[in-house]
This record gives sequence, C-alpha cells and structure tokens, in this order.
Amino acid sequence: MEEEYTDYWRIEKFDPAWNPTGMLEVSSFSRRYPHHRETYLQACWQSVKSALKEYGVACELNLVEGSMTVSTTKKTRDPYIIVKARDLLRLLSRNVPAPQAIKILKDDMTYDIINIRKLVRKKERFVRRRQRLVGPGFSTLKALEIFTNCYILVQGNTVAGMGSFIGLKKLRWVLGYIESSSWDPLSIINAEYNRI
Repeated sequence: MEEEYTDYWRIEKFDPAWNPTGMLEVSSFSRRYPHHRETYLQACWQSVKSALKEYGVACELNLVEGSMTVSTTKKTRDPYIIVKARDLLRLLSRNVPAPQAIKILKDDMTYDIINIRKLVRKKERFVRRRQRLVGPGFSTLKALEIFTNCYILVQGNTVAGMGSFIGLKKLRWVLGYIESSSWDPLSIINAEYNRI
C-alpha cells in the first residue's frame, strides 16, 4: 500500500473567502528608518503604497519623526498580511531596494537576517571572510543567490536573505560553514551542487 506524500513546506495561497468580514480591530506597526534612506523612500513610497493597497493595508511615511507605519483597514482580509507589511518596513529600513522588498508580501516568501559577526572572534578574520563571501565583482554572492534561490544583501555584520524557507535554510547553513571554516565559498557551493 502506497503512502501519500505530504509536503509540509508548501504554503497555501490565502483566499479572501476564508475571511469575508475582514478585520475586527486595527493593528499597526511602526518602524524608524536611517536618515540616509529618506530621499530613496520618498521616491519609491508611491509604489510601496500601491502594493500594500492591493492587500487592504494602509501605510504612512512620516518625514518629521523619520518613521514608517502600516495598519490594517476594513478592506484587509488576510490576518497575516500585517506581519508581512511589518517585514516589508524592516527590509526597506535595511537598504533592500523597494521592488525586491515588495516581494515579501507574497505568501511563499520570507526573510532572515543572519548575524555573521558572531561566527568569528577576530575582527580582521571576519573582514577577510566577509570579503571572501562577497567575492570579486560580487561573483560569490551571485553564485550563492543562484544556489539558494534567495536575494542576498551583505551589510555590516549581518546578511539579509529573502526567499523560500528551504532556500533560507540552505543560506544559513552555507553562511555558517563559510564563516566558521577557512574553505573557499565557491568550493563549498560546488560541493553542495555535486551532492544534490
């Protein structure tokens, strides 16, 4: 007798019929952004606003306080979309480009911020390994993006990744291996390709 295969990683797309009445309470999240991001956010805010409007989420850019706010409305059907909108604000404040950050609103997308500084004790060694992770002309980073099917942004002591759960799991494993060993990142990626 054959057993039925269950894909536990599969995420069902939200159907607005599951919640026809909408939200009962208003939920909102606020996020401050760095001052150097202000002009970019002003330029791209209209596209962010229109993307959130499709899901029934209101957003506001407060230039005086230097903050972004998202909140549910009566048109919001998906209860989890406010958490996704909060993630969108976090990615925008971390220098992720707006067209890429808007993709986080899809059901099958998630993100992870990995602190790679904790993996290496000495600062000089950390700087060398981070540079090795990026590679000449971003070649290693591009190969890692292709291998994991994730968008990757290296910034300071952290790496922001955006993609599926399985891709982020691979990314976290590869980053841990790169930072904790003296191996070349491309040889690790090639070994993983050959293993699959």
